[in-house]
Amino acid sequence: MRISTSQFYKIGLNTINTQQARQLDTFNQIGTGKKITSPKDNPLGAARALNLANSMAVNDRFAENRSVAMQNLKFEESILSEVTLAIQAVQTRLVEAGNGTFSDADRATLGEVVDSLREQLLGLANSTDGNGQYLFSGNQGNISAFGKDAFGNISWQGDSGNRAIQVSSLRQLSSADTGYDIFMKAVSGANSYVTSAAAGNTGTGVINSPEVFDPKANSGQNYSVAFSGSPLSYTVSISDASGVVGSTEGPFVFDEANPGITLSWGVKVAFSGVPQEGDSFSVNNIHNENINIFDTLAQLSEALNTPISNDEVAKSRLYNTLAFASERISANYDTVLNVRASVGVRMNEIEALDASGEQRTLDFKNEISNLEDVDFYEASTELMQRNLALQAASMAFSKIQGLSLFEILG
Repeated sequence: MRISTSQFYKIGLNTINTQQARQLDTFNQIGTGKKITSPKDNPLGAARALNLANSMAVNDRFAENRSVAMQNLKFEESILSEVTLAIQAVQTRLVEAGNGTFSDADRATLGEVVDSLREQLLGLANSTDGNGQYLFSGNQGNISAFGKDAFGNISWQGDSGNRAIQVSSLRQLSSADTGYDIFMKAVSGANSYVTSAAAGNTGTGVINSPEVFDPKANSGQNYSVAFSGSPLSYTVSISDASGVVGSTEGPFVFDEANPGITLSWGVKVAFSGVPQEGDSFSVNNIHNENINIFDTLAQLSEALNTPISNDEVAKSRLYNTLAFASERISANYDTVLNVRASVGVRMNEIEALDASGEQRTLDFKNEISNLEDVDFYEASTELMQRNLALQAASMAFSKIQGLSLFEILG
């Protein structure tokens, strides 16, 4: 096959241009530190690097979410720590209020302290975060968790939202708890009972804290103990969570010398003092009862401000109210501790997710680096090879350029 002079020139120039382009690519790689300066350099590698970069961006977003969640949980823990101290102060006042040597004035002073602690707890329950959002109001961050009316009654205003934050591809985590769950609800699974005495009782009977002696037999019923007749007897009405009476037991003669009453379904309770005909007492499962801590403190304050000197019936009412408050405040305290434990668990989970997220970031960076970053030793060697190839192509073209048929023929 015959090759014309123009073809020789074309081949030579193409070879030189190719070597120059390859040399320039190598220069660019060394200058930028990247093997892939455009998708055409390595289409598959560029696509893989882009996917990895997107995955790393999502991972970074989860890290930001975890940071927000951790900040919120740390703030919640600090508030709940103060709530714990306030409830402990209430429990101390409850013990002091039972001191038989206290005068009406002493108890009224305790009532003022209880009022102050109630206001302190309300302020804590309506705490706001750094963005001015109410921490414990659920998803309604612009509304205070609890409101107070003109009569001093405090009620729940939030919703049941838990402000879930996506902290990983597979995990949503609650960054706050609701005030309802903290201040108005018993610990899930608790199998305890709380008591109350009817406001119109005229005897000196004081009901003691109930005892669940057979947890397996108990299924969460409510009991009402009503006294009547002579000799003094009592009947027990058993109702479900909705208040529907299922059965009534008795009447049974009340034995003042042995005032313990065994209720059905594994619950028993004892009395001190002597109830009178017409007196009644309730023994309710904790989950069927309102344990709004603010209502409890209001009733406690009212009882402490009610004179009882030289009035045994009034004194019994006070002691029944102290028992009423003590049982409910104890339930509130357990709830706060339970929520704090839950906050701690979530904080630990975030720390674990942070550690795994940081490892994923390192893995992504390493994979992207392997795809994109230049091995400078390898690139320098390749550049030397490109230079030699370009020189060889230039020399070959120079020799071809000097050839002609006349020179060959002599």
